[in-house]
Formats: sequence, structure tokens, C-alpha cells
Amino acid sequence: MANKTTAEKLATIQQGYTLEGATIELGAAIVDGGIHKEAQVRLPLAMMNRHGLVAGATGTGKTVTLHMIAEQLSTAGVPVFLADIKGDLSGLATPATGSEKLTARTSALGQDWSAKNFPVEFLSLGGDGNGIPVRATITSFGPILLSRIMDLNDTQESSLQLIFHFADQNNLELIDLKDLRAVIQFLTSDEGKAELANLGGLSKATAGVILRELVTLEAQGMEKFFGEPEFDTAELLRTAPDGRGVISCLELPTLQTKPLLFSTFLMWLLADLFEDLPEAGDLDKPKLVFFLDEAHLLFNGASKAFLGAITTTVRLIRSKGVGIFFVTQTPKDVPADVLGQLANRVQHALRAFTPEDAKALKATVSTFPVSDYDLEETLTTAGIGEAVITVMNEKGAPTPVALTRLRAPESVMGPSTDDLIRSTVAASSLLAKYGTAVDNVSAYEKLNGQAAAPTGEAAPGMPPAPASSPGSSSGSSSGSSQADIDAEARRIEEEILGRPSSRPASIPESYPAPPAPAPAPAPQQDGMFGDIAGALGGALGGGLKSMVRSMGTQLGRDLMRGVFGTSSRRRR
Repeated sequence: MANKTTAEKLATIQQGYTLEGATIELGAAIVDGGIHKEAQVRLPLAMMNRHGLVAGATGTGKTVTLHMIAEQLSTAGVPVFLADIKGDLSGLATPATGSEKLTARTSALGQDWSAKNFPVEFLSLGGDGNGIPVRATITSFGPILLSRIMDLNDTQESSLQLIFHFADQNNLELIDLKDLRAVIQFLTSDEGKAELANLGGLSKATAGVILRELVTLEAQGMEKFFGEPEFDTAELLRTAPDGRGVISCLELPTLQTKPLLFSTFLMWLLADLFEDLPEAGDLDKPKLVFFLDEAHLLFNGASKAFLGAITTTVRLIRSKGVGIFFVTQTPKDVPADVLGQLANRVQHALRAFTPEDAKALKATVSTFPVSDYDLEETLTTAGIGEAVITVMNEKGAPTPVALTRLRAPESVMGPSTDDLIRSTVAASSLLAKYGTAVDNVSAYEKLNGQAAAPTGEAAPGMPPAPASSPGSSSGSSSGSSQADIDAEARRIEEEILGRPSSRPASIPESYPAPPAPAPAPAPQQDGMFGDIAGALGGALGGGLKSMVRSMGTQLGRDLMRGVFGTSSRRRR
């Protein structure tokens, strides 16, 4: 390795990156300290759905790398989704300004640079920031992702899944947080204690814990992220009239205060795409490339169920034409099962200031193929805008490792003006569809015998359910334990907000019995489902046995929930 000449090293890189199909041009190779524009480093467009990792220490140029790749994907007609954590990526909508320094850099790389802007759709979580509001219903979000936000333990997560199952069975639509709170309050009331007993594994104490966690979410202002109209993730797959892919840029001005919500919401978007998209096999170019910035937030403290669901999604969504790039500081931020699925690597510089840093550096070096570089030295001395790269070639084999001076973006490397962002949002075709929140009849209204609040028209194709009759209340009062739970909810809100609670002093006095699920034909209890019900029921107890049997009758509906427990009214 040390005996190779510069020409031999260059020949290895040139041969390894000579590709036949369309490519993403990444930059020029650096060999023995010199930039060689005759040795271009590129990524096959058809391999972008093999997923990737963009890693490196803070300030080494990861965001600019995303920016540059997103531009080329858009030009190739591939839609892109990325999260704008620092506000820098909004510059994709504004052409860059040339300079002598920029010209000197691009000329040295062999880059034919020209200023351009790109079609950008600005999104925001629940309207928190400048962008089209992205909302999800509680039902669509599912129990696993919701448990992640609420930081529930495994037992509490399992209990939340039982609550979702009960709501599914009884046609109690979980649209927003107040719907889920109403269902839990019903189950812990005198009227609902029989239903609670039938759920088997759900204790009243655990239901109370989940209820208090919901109150905490509401007190933190997270209720605006849940509701209707629900964002249709198919909107991320659009192209502009000129054929370029639309870059969906999610604005995240308050990430620091809600990092877990941000990362979990991104996984909801991916899970929803996974459930909706058909199998596509190998394509000439992906249908969508999804960049998950601050990827370590996904995995820190995650439950086994959550990690398993991420691994399954990453493994299987490739065949549906979606590529995922995780963006983080070191590869060790990503679990091994997920890291093993990431075929394309762009590794910016790492710092080795502490023993822990040195250990991370050695672990990173061990994940690269054998190369002509001393990677421990290269990764600690690489400059800003330089990265060590290896990708999957068109034959499915890794390309040679190449230290690369990366290309410069053609749009502004920084934020666009607020006026441009606001005018882009105002002109968006999505604004009329998602701009106004609606509150249709759902579990809360059904359990309280109320009509929906008149908050606006329902989203197109999403007719509201008929209102429950106010006269359907059972007229019986809830027990003292329910009053205790409601008082605890008020106490938590007052503690968090530092002011008197705005909640009523007591919950509604009565609840109508939830609609009974339609009886299933007798044959559905026989055969395989009957065996499953008997086996699981015998092993886990009589209360759960009845639940398992009822799950057999609901199989066609419950299996619509995906690997994260997600479901969508669009798919029902």
C-alpha cells in the first residue's frame, strides 16, 4: 500500500468511479495532498435507495453536503425531503452569488458552476415556524411512536397498545390528544371499568400514568402537532412543472425544546410512506431521498420495539424506491443493525480530543474497506468541505475509498429571506389543503355526547363523521377515582405552566357506552384464529384471552397498523 505511486492510486479511484448510468457528482479526489479533477468521485443515482450515512464533527460541512446532493437530486427529477434544523437549507430557494474565491474552488474541482435556485416546499410541524403545517392524527401516529414521545416503559407501551386496540374496535377515532385522553378517562371511570377488565393487561394505575403523560404533552404545547387535516406523505413525491424534484424542507425553529418530537415525527413520515408505497424493485432513480439529520436523537434511549421498527423500515423501504440518509456525528450513533444497511458513506473529519473520541475514531476506521489512505490520520486532518467517501457501484460492490474535495452548492449556503419564504408558502398549492386546522367528530365528542367544534372545513376527501347524539349519555356519574385522576392532571399542568389550570374542575359527569363492535361471523372464531386465541389466552390469562379472540375478528382492520403501530384514515 505504501509502495504505490500517486499515478497508481489515481488509477484505482478513476477505475472505481467510472460508472455508466446517471450519477450524483460529489467532487474531486485528493491524493498525496493534491486535488485531481481528472479523478471525479460520484454516486450512482440508481444506488441512492441503498441508503447512506453522512457523518462528521460539528462544523465540518455536513449540512453543505446535504445541500449539494439535494440540488443534484432535484435536477435529476428526484424529490427530496430534508429537515432544516439551523435554517440554512432554506437557501435552496435562492440563487447563490459568484465570487473569485468560489470560481477558483470550482475550477480546481472541474465543476461547471452556475447560480441556480430550486423548487422548495416549506413545511413546519403543526405550523410551528414558517411553512405548511404538517399534522398527524393520533391514530395514524400509533402507540409505538407515541410511547417514544411520552417516554413510556415497555409495560406502559404495551398498555397503550391495548388502549389503541380498544379504540379501533369501538370506532372511537383518535384524532388529537383530547380524544386519547377521553378514551383513557372512560376506561378508568365506573362506566368503563368492565371494558378495562376485558382488556386484561391494562391496569388502572398504568392508565393513570399514561393520562398524566398526555397532560404533560399538552402543557408543552404539543397538541398542535396532532389533528386534522392529516398531512398526506404522498405530497413529498411531487415534481415541479419543469420536471425537477420538489425539495420538501421541514423548518424546525424549536428543535432544541422538542428534539424527541422532531425525530419521532420524521419516523412517522417514513412509516407512512412505507405503508402507502407499492413495491418497486430496482429503479433507474429513487422515488424519494429522505435525509434524517441529528440521527442520534432517534436512537438515544429508544425501546427495543422502536429500534426493531426502524431497522425493519430501513431494510424494506429500499424496495419501494425510497433512499434514507442518516446524518450524525459518528457512525457509532447509529445501531449496528441499521448501520449495516447503509451502503453509501460520506465521512467528514472527526476530532480526537478525548479518549472517547479516539475510540470512536478507531471504530469509524474499522468500518471502511482497506484503502491506500492512512484513515486515522486522514479523518483527523481533513479540512472543511472534504470527506472520505465510499459508495455502492452499479454492480453492488463498494467503490474505492477516496478523500474528496466536495463540490460547491449552486444556491445560497445560508437562509433565504423571510419575505421569500413567506411568499413561497403563500403561493403553495398545499396551503388551502393543510393551512387551517379542523376538529371533526371523534372519540372525545362521541364519549361526551358533543358536536364537533366549528373550526373550519374538513380536508378534501376527509368527510367528518356524523356527530353523536347529545341524548345518548348514560346519565351515571363517574367514581371518585376519576376525580382524583382529573385533579392530578390539573396539578401537573399548573406545575409546568406556573399558572392556574384552564381545565374544568371536574370531568363530564357521564359517558355514553362506546359503540359495540359489529359481531363477526362465527367461522372467524374457528381454525387458525381460534387456535391462536386459545393458546395465547391459556398462556396469558382469561381477560387477555377475550381480547385475543376479539382481535381475530378485527384482524383485517388491526393489521393495517404498520411496523410502528401506525395507521391512517386514508388507508382504511
